[in-house]
Amino acid sequence: MEKHNYVGKTKEEAIQKAKEELQEIEENLFIKELSESKGGLFKSKKVEIEVIEKREVLKYIKDYLIKILKCMGFNVNVEIKNKESIPKYIIFSDNDALLIGKNGKNLKALSTLVSQHLNNELGKNYKFTIDINEYKEKREKSIERLAKNIAREVRNTKVEAKMDSMNSYERRIVHNILTNFKGVYTESEGEEPNRYVVIKPKEEK
Repeated sequence: MEKHNYVGKTKEEAIQKAKEELQEIEENLFIKELSESKGGLFKSKKVEIEVIEKREVLKYIKDYLIKILKCMGFNVNVEIKNKESIPKYIIFSDNDALLIGKNGKNLKALSTLVSQHLNNELGKNYKFTIDINEYKEKREKSIERLAKNIAREVRNTKVEAKMDSMNSYERRIVHNILTNFKGVYTESEGEEPNRYVVIKPKEEK
């Protein structure tokens, strides 16, 4: 990932130099201020910045994923979607189940590892997601279907139902999908890492 350094009397002047040399708009650049000297009697004020192009970051994440997974013994291909908004990296491997782990545990650990590494490189948060063979999308749809089916049963029988334990992201999917579902409401119960959602009947007014 190529980093460029620019110096100006102000941060704005340094950024302008970066935009002109790289032929990019500011929205497509990651800018980190490295130093600022206030100047003195014989020295003018000086600001130094470090600039990385977003397209460099996109490629860097892909290459980094392939590198660390290869070191772990996986043969993978990585595709990038949503390059213009929040990039989504989809991994296709020779052992998807192992990479995903139970309830997505290994996938979550991989995402955390890459995110922390990138934050150290950029000096700021960068939003992106990692998925394995569309596992997250399939999992989300599966959870939504299950939640709606259980909600219908709870509404008809007036008996609350406890779902299996889920991580916070998956519990949020259930809460969101059933927010406006007539006749039921949801609550999270239990202690981490075994918290779960309970779907309860709601009295009609």
